[in-house]
Amino acid sequence: MDIKSIKYSKDRNSEFYKELKKRVNNYFKTENISKYGNTNMIIKTIFMLALYFVPLILILTVVEQSWLALILWFVTGLGMAGVGMSIMHDANHGSYSKYPFVNKSLGFVINFVGGSDVNWRIQHNVLHHTYPNVTGVDEDIDVDGLMRFSPNQERQSFHKYQHIYAWFLYGLLTLNWYFRKDYQQLTSYHKRGLLDTQNIKYGKALSMVIAMKIVYTFISIVLPIWIAPTPWYISIIGFFIMQFTAGFILSLIFQSAHVLPNSEFSKPDASGSIESEWAINQLMNTSNFAPKAKVLTWLLGGLNYQVEHHLFPNICHVHYKNISKIVKETAIEYNIPYYSYVTFYGAIKDHAKLLKNLGKYDSLKSVPVNANEH
Repeated sequence: MDIKSIKYSKDRNSEFYKELKKRVNNYFKTENISKYGNTNMIIKTIFMLALYFVPLILILTVVEQSWLALILWFVTGLGMAGVGMSIMHDANHGSYSKYPFVNKSLGFVINFVGGSDVNWRIQHNVLHHTYPNVTGVDEDIDVDGLMRFSPNQERQSFHKYQHIYAWFLYGLLTLNWYFRKDYQQLTSYHKRGLLDTQNIKYGKALSMVIAMKIVYTFISIVLPIWIAPTPWYISIIGFFIMQFTAGFILSLIFQSAHVLPNSEFSKPDASGSIESEWAINQLMNTSNFAPKAKVLTWLLGGLNYQVEHHLFPNICHVHYKNISKIVKETAIEYNIPYYSYVTFYGAIKDHAKLLKNLGKYDSLKSVPVNANEH
């Protein structure tokens, strides 16, 4: 679907977001703080980079025991996910720092964990954030038909098992980026004119993707096989453990915030119009989880506050907890849904429930009442 043809309503609840922005801006002004990162963000950046690179250095230099090396590969996977959630994510939204150079530099870190900053900004910032859960546009719910994440997608017979095999596919997320998707996306974005949103030509973008894949392959595969004290096959196994760990964590967090029973899965009409206003659509297709879990919030880069992130992606995640009170109160005042699960487990459980229903029924209207009980 051509995104240029999709339009949000400007009439329904348009005053909500205007008032919300006013209140949030007033919060930063009253508290006399910046909407960008702070000391906490710097500490987290150092921690996450260390969590990724220190175990890798140990694997390459001093660790001789295979079992210990595999544990360190797992830790590196945690660091890989942490770099994505707590550093690269804010930087590529331009919310890490008020200085564009800092955002660009830290956003580029994704290339050192096997991804592409250009592709990521298009898929995440341009498509997902603008059109969350819109079938044919939001690529976060499009996995080439292997899974059915929306009632607007065609149901296949094998989807009835998706609540079982989903967890394995989630672990393949970053491997898919590394081996295939980055090249596929770049070609698609070029044909659709989406590379223009990043002010980059196709040839330059492709050259960058290929060059950085070579660098990443050398660091993560060639070097461990070549110089690590452990047998070569441990490095291969470890690489896949790292990728699966990171992919599983990232998939679970994002899908548990959007693919849920309460999601609206907005569908444009024949003219490309979406009934709700942009901000309302964000609230109808996004949910928080575990808002009181301080350690989890710190580790996940505030991504358990997905509602606040989708409404204010230009604000660093270290502020989400505080502005969430404003967002919730304003949503209630305007009679707009504000979804939030008490625990991460609760969100995962409901996500799994929806996967099962989407695999079993063509329409969610056909789901028996007891199948949706919490």
